[in-house]
Amino acid sequence: MWIEKFSNKSYRSIAKWGAVDGFHHPSENLTDYIRKNFGFTHKDFETHHLPGLEDIKPLKKPKIKDDEIKKIAGIVGKENVDVEDYARARHAVSAAYRDVISLRKGDIQYPPDVVVYPRGEEDIVKLVKLCSEKKIPITPFAGKSSVTYGTVPVKGGISLDFTRHMNKVLEVDELSFTCRVQPGMFGPAYEEYLNSYRSGRIKGGFTCGHFPQSFEYSCVGGWVMTRGAGGQSTGYGKIEDITVSMRVVTPKGMIVTKDFPAASIGPDIDEIMMGSEGAFGVMTEATLKIFPFNPEDRQMFTWFFRDWDEGLAAMREIMQGGFGFPSMLRISDPEETDIAMMLQGFEGSLPDKILQLLGYKPGRRVILLGSSEGDKDHGKLIKKKIRKISKRHGGLGLGSMGVKGYWKRRYNDPYMREDLLDIGIMSDTLETACTWSNIRHVWENVRKVVKARPKTICMVHASHCYQNGANLYFIFLSPMAKGKEIEDYTKFQADIVNAILKAGGSLSHHHGIGKMFAPWYREHIGEVSFGMIKAIKDYLDPKNIMNPGGTLGLDLKGKGEKGEK
Repeated sequence: MWIEKFSNKSYRSIAKWGAVDGFHHPSENLTDYIRKNFGFTHKDFETHHLPGLEDIKPLKKPKIKDDEIKKIAGIVGKENVDVEDYARARHAVSAAYRDVISLRKGDIQYPPDVVVYPRGEEDIVKLVKLCSEKKIPITPFAGKSSVTYGTVPVKGGISLDFTRHMNKVLEVDELSFTCRVQPGMFGPAYEEYLNSYRSGRIKGGFTCGHFPQSFEYSCVGGWVMTRGAGGQSTGYGKIEDITVSMRVVTPKGMIVTKDFPAASIGPDIDEIMMGSEGAFGVMTEATLKIFPFNPEDRQMFTWFFRDWDEGLAAMREIMQGGFGFPSMLRISDPEETDIAMMLQGFEGSLPDKILQLLGYKPGRRVILLGSSEGDKDHGKLIKKKIRKISKRHGGLGLGSMGVKGYWKRRYNDPYMREDLLDIGIMSDTLETACTWSNIRHVWENVRKVVKARPKTICMVHASHCYQNGANLYFIFLSPMAKGKEIEDYTKFQADIVNAILKAGGSLSHHHGIGKMFAPWYREHIGEVSFGMIKAIKDYLDPKNIMNPGGTLGLDLKGKGEKGEK
C-alpha cells in the first residue's frame, strides 16, 4: 500500500521529506480515521496519486555562459561545480507543499544554472565579487527544509550549497558558553559535537538548545537567516536570542559583528541581518550561545484541562509567574488532542473513560506537555509551580508519559506527508504569533475559515510561549482537488493567511517570509518600514543578485499576487 521503492533519480526522491530510506507510515488508527472522515475507500489507499516515480527529465540548459562557469570553477575548484540535471533539480525546490506537488507532476520551474559548493569564506568573497560584476544571481542553500520557497532560485544563477564543506564547528569558547559554527552544519551533527565536548572544565558537554521539527534536515544558516524557533524555545529562546554575532559577505563588502554579550552601539546589525533570508548577503559563520547538557536533570510533565480556555489561562499564568520558564511548553487544542489520543490508541480505553467521568470530555479537553532543563533544583521549582497553577485551573496531571511519547515521534511525523499525498490528501501548516489577549480570537476565527472547507481536519497547538503571548500552529488536512491541486491549494492557503492577518496575528512566527508570503509582507510591516528594508537591500546589493525573485517582496512588481510565487 505504501511506496518504499523508487529510483534515486526520480522526482519522488527529491520531493520526499528526510532520508530517502526513512519512512513513518500512517497507523491503522489514522487510516481508519481518514476513511471515516473523508469518505475514502480501500481503493483510495491502493491507487497512488501523482507518485512522482518517473526519473527526472532533461532540464532547460543553463543560461550562464561556459566561460563564466569556468571562472566559477577557478574559484572553488571544478569538483565543486555541478551542472548535472539531478543536482540542479534538487536545488530548484523547497519543502513547501506547492513545490512538492509540482515535483510530483514532473514540473521543475526554477532550476539553478549551476550548483556551487564553496570551501570557505574566501571562496564566497570571490564568488560574490564575480557574480556582482556579471549580474549572476546567488541563492543560498543548505538543508532544503524551507516551507516558504526561501531557497528556490527563481532567477536561476548559482545555488550556493554549504553542506559539502562549510559544515563544521570552528571554535568553542567554554568560558563564554559560545560556539562559532559554519552555516552548512546540520542540526544532529552540531548537537552531537556539543554533547560530546569535554575538557578539564566541562564534564557533561553542551547543547545547542534549538530543536525545530526540521532539526534532522535543517542547518545552522537557515535557522539564523529565517529567525527560526526550536521546540524548546520557551526556555532557550528563538534563534535570534541564541545568536551572538555573525560574518556576512555582501556585494558591498563584509559585515562582521562582535560577540559582545550586549552593547549600546546603535541599531543591532545582527537583528537586521537575521530574517533577511539571503537577500542582503551570504552568512559564512555565526557565533551562537550554547548551554550545559544535563539530560539526567530534565523534568517532564503532562496535564489535561477540561477545555481550551482553562488550558490557555494556565499556560499564560505559567509564563507570567515570575519563577522562570520551562524549556518546552506545548498545548494542543481539542481537535488536535482528540486526534493525538486516537493515534496513540488511548481513545475508548479505560483511562479515557475515567477521564470522561471526571469531566475531561472529547471535543473539549486539551492536553499540555512540558519539560524543564538545566539545574535540577530550578527544574523542580518550575514543575512544582506549574502543578499548582494547573490544579487551580482544573488540570489533571499524568506525569511524564505524554512528553516521552511526543519526543519519540516529533521528528517522524513529517515523513507521513508522502503517504498522505499518495492517497490524495492535502497536508500543510501555517503559523502565527499573537498576544494572550488576542490568542483565542485568532484561534477561533482562523479555524472558522479552515473548517469552512468540507471534510477538513484542523489541528492547532501553541508551542512557543512568552510572557506576553504565544504562537499558534495550524495543521490542516483535506482531500485534494485532483487535477487542480496547486490552484485549489493556493486559494485555500491565501484565505487562511488573510484570516490570520485580519484576526491580528503575525504573518509568521518562525517559518519566515521567503517568497511565499512576500506579497503580504509590505502591507504587514507598513510602507515606511518596508522602505527602510528596501533601502538596506539597495545599498548592500545594488544589482539585486542576492536571492532575487521575490524574497521579502523586495523585487516584486507592484504588490504581487497573494499566494503566487
